[in-house]
Amino acid sequence: MSNELPRVQEGEENLSSRIASLIPQSSGLYWGGQWHTPAEVQKLATFNPSSGALLAEVFVGGAAEVDAAVCAARNAAPGWASVPPLERGRRLREAAMRIRANALELALLDSADCGNPISAMMADAEIAATQLEYFAGLVLEMKGETIPTGNGSLNYTVREPLGVVARIFPFNHPFMFAAGKIAAPLAAGNTVVIKPPEQAPLSTIRLMELLADLFPAGVLNCVTGGRETGAALAAHPEVAAIALIGSVPAGKAVLHAAADTLKHTLLELGGKNAMVIFPDADFEQAVAGAVRGMNFTWCGQSCGSTSRLFVHESLHDRFLAALTDRVQTMHKPGVATDRRTTMGALASRAQYDRTLRYIRAGLEEGASLVCGGKHPVDPLLSEGFFIEPTIFADVKPSMLIAREEIFGPVLSVFKWHDEDELFAAVNGVEFGLTGSIWTRDLVCAHRAALRLEAGYVWINDCSIHIPGAPFGGFKQSGIGREESKEELLEFTRIKNVNVSLRS
Repeated sequence: MSNELPRVQEGEENLSSRIASLIPQSSGLYWGGQWHTPAEVQKLATFNPSSGALLAEVFVGGAAEVDAAVCAARNAAPGWASVPPLERGRRLREAAMRIRANALELALLDSADCGNPISAMMADAEIAATQLEYFAGLVLEMKGETIPTGNGSLNYTVREPLGVVARIFPFNHPFMFAAGKIAAPLAAGNTVVIKPPEQAPLSTIRLMELLADLFPAGVLNCVTGGRETGAALAAHPEVAAIALIGSVPAGKAVLHAAADTLKHTLLELGGKNAMVIFPDADFEQAVAGAVRGMNFTWCGQSCGSTSRLFVHESLHDRFLAALTDRVQTMHKPGVATDRRTTMGALASRAQYDRTLRYIRAGLEEGASLVCGGKHPVDPLLSEGFFIEPTIFADVKPSMLIAREEIFGPVLSVFKWHDEDELFAAVNGVEFGLTGSIWTRDLVCAHRAALRLEAGYVWINDCSIHIPGAPFGGFKQSGIGREESKEELLEFTRIKNVNVSLRS
């Protein structure tokens, strides 16, 4: 299949037929190199957020299915750990090649299933392939070290894989997470069980089909389902580590479930991220950055979205006007599978209703609605989960929309004048994932970066992720780091060996 984006001239009927042809034939439960039917058949429906139409039904994995998948992974773990590191790396690079060869198919499937624009989903496929290649290049970095003893012995450490790793991820980047997040644990010699999002599982199922012959049976496994499926994975005694990308409540639930077996956890959780505009910032670049940082393309459904914008009072009114104009010009909601769409739909009815509740709360608490806040009037979008890009001004730190992660296209704008008060507000939330600072003053930039309580800080930029740069949060935004060598090491354990050299 060509990787050229589908033309809107194909017509709705032809495009719908094309999407239908991409729906995986398998139904979600994959372990031990085979597809399975659950002992008690239950199915989960997945819908097209752009139309509300049913796309497919997949099996729900219960405790029995989770146990079978984990057991398959556990049985395969010693064999995969003994595969030479360079061979593991070769297979990860082959996985990246297959993803690139099927990028359009995967992007179109994801776009129809999660509501994000197809152009963005093509980028997600490339990011996933890059992550596989990056970790393929790190397979020789599982190194130990020697420790001087002074007592006539040799003391050294070795790094070993943990065993079975479970990975759970959300609906905003389904395929990127499915493919990219298997890379580090597999590179380190672990076997993996993944649970895709219940709202958008189809591209993960397709990934299992694409890679079925690449890894030995039991190395890569998938169990579809809802919260109960994830809870069973987190609590399973044979799972050595569990990694979650999701909300703070989901992270706390995973920690509770993992506590009884003291399993290792890696959590990348929510964000209520701040972007700070200083008076000397490059005005046009800062405005563009504020729009880009909010991730309106994904309807704000990104944990790294800079959903709190703090603008110095000397720029505030002009900045707000320019911001509003740029948002309304660049981001008009549209059908996700249309190549011209720059802003898609929210992933589900629940996410749509949740966002509207926050918008109502903002109005009730006295924030000024600058634009958006409702379903678009376009009749072609009437059945989908669309909300116009929304900007609130006159927001106070005590307001609900200023404190809680909305995970929708809602940007809150604050006016500031005192730097101490500014950072009290910026850091006055439970989150600490990302932050963005805009200033031409080098000293100001570094001082602000030190004061910002966040794990990943951009200066005069936003949203970009650099391969090899550790990504993760402070406070309740998570535990551990990803997208770097640190992620590889998260899935290893250190063993110390002391050898007496005395005769």
